[in-house]
Amino acid sequence: MPKGGKKGGHKGRMRTYTSPEEIDAQMKEEKERKKNEEEEGAAVNDNQTEDKLTASGSEDSDDEGSQKRKGIEGLIEIENPNRVAQKTKKVTEIELEGPKQLSRREREEIEKQKAKERYMKMHLAGKTDQAKADLARLAIIRKQREEAARKKEEERKEKDATAAAAAAAKGLHTLSLK
Repeated sequence: MPKGGKKGGHKGRMRTYTSPEEIDAQMKEEKERKKNEEEEGAAVNDNQTEDKLTASGSEDSDDEGSQKRKGIEGLIEIENPNRVAQKTKKVTEIELEGPKQLSRREREEIEKQKAKERYMKMHLAGKTDQAKADLARLAIIRKQREEAARKKEEERKEKDATAAAAAAAKGLHTLSLK
């Protein structure tokens, strides 16, 4: 893709294209540079290994300890009482079967669930105030429905009786006309 993107670049500059020859030249330069760096790195590593072999054993241990530390830590011995060194535990030391300590939130949540279950059991048994009020309300509604059904039945019977009386009277009236 040409430099400058789709629309021609910033502030009206023209697009510039790299020729294949230039690309090949850049690739060759990069390869040569890498080869030179590898050769120099190998020579430096050889010198370092020779220096380590000539040094005494006690100096090696001091050098290794200082190499692991970064910055000023290698120069100054620091004893921080607040810093807790992480201890690695072996698999055999880990207790899987021991009682697990719950956090305060977890404990409160479990207690809350148990209290809710207890309340629901008592509610279903009808022992709570709310359950008693619900049952009383249901009894009142049941009585109202029974009374409404009784009234409806009486009205229907009354209507049937009046309709029968009207039909009988109409039947007599029609007979007298004939």
